[in-house]
Amino acid sequence: MFSLLSSLPPLRDVIARHDLMAKKKLGQHFLCDLNLTRRIVASAGDLQGRHVFEIGPGPGGLTRALLESDAASVTAIEMDPRCVAALADVVQASAGRLRLIEGDALEVDLPTLAPAPRCVVANLPYNVGSVMLLNWLRQIDAFESLTLMFQAEVVDRLTATPHSKNYGRLSVITQFCCEAKRVMDIPARAFTPPPKVDSAVVHLTPRKNRPADVSFAALEKVTAAAFGQRRKMLRSSLRPLGGEELLRRADIDPTLRAENLSVADFERLVRAVG
Repeated sequence: MFSLLSSLPPLRDVIARHDLMAKKKLGQHFLCDLNLTRRIVASAGDLQGRHVFEIGPGPGGLTRALLESDAASVTAIEMDPRCVAALADVVQASAGRLRLIEGDALEVDLPTLAPAPRCVVANLPYNVGSVMLLNWLRQIDAFESLTLMFQAEVVDRLTATPHSKNYGRLSVITQFCCEAKRVMDIPARAFTPPPKVDSAVVHLTPRKNRPADVSFAALEKVTAAAFGQRRKMLRSSLRPLGGEELLRRADIDPTLRAENLSVADFERLVRAVG
């Protein structure tokens, strides 16, 4: 298998041959350094026997690294027909381990495509990465892990702690569902074309002690209200949900702001809403 992959042309040649000028509307920035893509795959942990999903493979740099791993299979979803054509050689070299689907990953229910254990390892398009993450968090127990590359500022938010400027709704929802660990920083110059900002990789694993009596939908509702007016005290921002009476039931100081609350505090709020 490795010998077949090693015979593939360099990624920059693939980009040139298929005229893969990155499209801004698709959030495309190609990572051509195979040493970096191998490090990303290594940060995902042991993939032996896992069925891995990749979103937006582009010319296939991360795809090649995934196929070099012990993953049972790789399913790559790509909506750009130019990239689908450019990946034909990788599909052939995969000896049946790579399934390439042309389509919009936002419209695909990943768990229906492969059995457990499932992992996602992807360099997500900048313009829809957070939306994709929220979709997967809603069904987080279907996955063993998510290893995702975002703009660095998004990873700052995913891993932020209370009382910090980056702590917000996405922080709470992600950390309610997962243990989140920043595992790599990748400079803008590593990409073709270079984006205006640096990127980072976060490794997310389902939280084992997630309380069963706190629903994802209810947490979305409470955090939307709390952070929708984040500079206001909670007694004001949460008034539509019960205001001071709600906060009294949850044993939370009504003069605090959303950024002061821990994930456990938000869990108590959800229970108090009922």
